[in-house]
Amino acid sequence: MGDIIHAIIIGIVEGLTEFLPVSSSGHMILTNKLLDISSDDQAIVTFEIVIQLGAILAMALVYWERILDLFGLSRKTKSLGPLSSGRQSGRKLNLIHVALGIVPAMLLAFLLKDIIKGEGFNQAPVLISLVIGGIYMIVAERLSKNRTIPVVSETMDDISYKQAFGIGLLQCLSLWPGFSRSGSTIAGGMLVGTSYKAAADFSFLMAIPIMMAATGYELLDNYKFIEGDNLMFFITGFVVSFVVAWLVIVLFLRYIQKVRLTHFAIYRFILAAAFWLFVMR
Repeated sequence: MGDIIHAIIIGIVEGLTEFLPVSSSGHMILTNKLLDISSDDQAIVTFEIVIQLGAILAMALVYWERILDLFGLSRKTKSLGPLSSGRQSGRKLNLIHVALGIVPAMLLAFLLKDIIKGEGFNQAPVLISLVIGGIYMIVAERLSKNRTIPVVSETMDDISYKQAFGIGLLQCLSLWPGFSRSGSTIAGGMLVGTSYKAAADFSFLMAIPIMMAATGYELLDNYKFIEGDNLMFFITGFVVSFVVAWLVIVLFLRYIQKVRLTHFAIYRFILAAAFWLFVMR
């Protein structure tokens, strides 16, 4: 299946890319190719699901106070880690916002699961998705920056139900492997009138339930691979993914104003070129 060094490398790649708008699935395909690991190996597929859980746990750790607040278990609302979400409008984000943001993509993913698994992870669709997703992100940022689309929600708590649903609809783009869930939602937020910070904040919070549901569903069919000689491989990848993802989330939220979507889009174009050179040729 692979050695511990492979587990560390793949765990690092997962942790670095899962919550950034650069496509973790695209990076996984390229990484497996460079390590000469078959992406069709069901044990490797299970491993990628497990290390994704590590990344989710890191996200939950950063946002634990706000998660409690959503369920009415916290007496006061604090900022989401390094990224402030203080209210300006008197509104407050609640579970309805989260549901509106995640239901469209979850429903469509369920309906199209066979198509996505059958064709979506082929190399050509991922390559095209990296490029188109990058263009989408640049356009969204330009429209917001030029005030063609005015920013009406500066913080996550200013987001309306209509905006949350709009972000949820645009998140459906991420079902195209290589497009990036965070890329589709952060850019989507800017397209419906949220600030870059508010969009990133909401995108990250939505990631927890939608990724938990997706990974939990996949593990029901693949848990049998997490045993025996594979166990240390899985544990290593999980721990590495958790630590790296936590660092990425904290640093990204801290320096969000300095790293724009256009920077990530340019990186995606470079990754697409790497795909062409190392995977498709």
